[in-house]
Amino acid sequence: MPRDELRQPLRKRSLSERLWAKRPGALATTSVVLAVTVAGGAIWLSRIPHPFAGEPVVIAAIPPAEELKTSSTTPDAAAEDNAPADETAETVVEAEEAPPKDYSQEAAIIMATHRPLKAAPIADVMEQSPDGPLPRVSKQGRKPSDVYAQVTPTAVITSARPKIAILLGGMGINQRLTQKAIKELPGDISFGFAPFGENLQAQVNRARAKGHEVMLQLPLEPPGYPGINPGPQTLLSDAPEEENIKSLRWMLSRFAGFTGITNYMGGRFLAVPDSLAPVMKELKKRGLVYLEDGSVAQSTAPAIAQETGLPMRRASMVIDAKPDAESIRAALDELVREAEKNGFAIGIGAGLEVTIETVGEFARELQERGVLLVPISATFKGQMG
Repeated sequence: MPRDELRQPLRKRSLSERLWAKRPGALATTSVVLAVTVAGGAIWLSRIPHPFAGEPVVIAAIPPAEELKTSSTTPDAAAEDNAPADETAETVVEAEEAPPKDYSQEAAIIMATHRPLKAAPIADVMEQSPDGPLPRVSKQGRKPSDVYAQVTPTAVITSARPKIAILLGGMGINQRLTQKAIKELPGDISFGFAPFGENLQAQVNRARAKGHEVMLQLPLEPPGYPGINPGPQTLLSDAPEEENIKSLRWMLSRFAGFTGITNYMGGRFLAVPDSLAPVMKELKKRGLVYLEDGSVAQSTAPAIAQETGLPMRRASMVIDAKPDAESIRAALDELVREAEKNGFAIGIGAGLEVTIETVGEFARELQERGVLLVPISATFKGQMG
């Protein structure tokens, strides 16, 4: 209790009064409490392990040291090396089945399921046109195929493990299924967007925000056209070059953010090199890549791409040619076998509900099978490129 110095000037203060008079101020008390809290928090954080402080994480597995044995250090081996050859003896070499590849000594690669990509368009690789934004190579030489691509870690590109890339097309038309694919599939699954949907840029940027690379599906003339019609502005094998280039630029301006082009149909157009060559030159000039779905047996695209210098890949198979879960799963397993044989394989499918669900289940199993899932752009690089 505070003391009245005027009325009781000679009264001796009690111990409690003396202690209360010496109490620290509110500011000092707050400072001490804050300092103790910070110090305690720092000690607590320092004692918690952080094995995954950032992603992707690469953990190198170092094999144990092995004893090196040579003929000079191993008596038995030296004796065998100096033994006289028996000229009458037959040497029988039995063919042994190749052992399965062992990747246990290779670095373990752990990547984030969704690695966000920047919203498009990016001004450096865009030019305005009367129809809309067009991709271009920047003044510094940066290409849309690189700027809009997912950054795949070097450990993945150089890994000896089999690699699989999957592109699901038809995105942007059915917004519900597009959103389902964006939400449920890992970011390394790439998407092909058709140029005819609504709110395409917004849908593309939602996909990119979840890590999905995007390609533009280009409608090309199929056999039986116009009875079989991929859509307006389809590139035609007998159309003048100027008309096809005009249609191509219209398609390219529908949205921004794609790394390259993939064909939609095109069995007739792709078989006519005089019609295809100007289109590939335009794609090359604009810094794009070309992925063919592998459904056109008589395609002249590989030869034209080599002539024009356009980076090109060809898919191994259409994974949902039979759109049921069992057939899709069988095709995906075949894709794994091809990747194990050739190093990598590319599968293309449609954005059907059964395809999205089956691919999602398949993707979750790949790490246990020693197979790496990569975006389409990775197949143009490193050991795969």
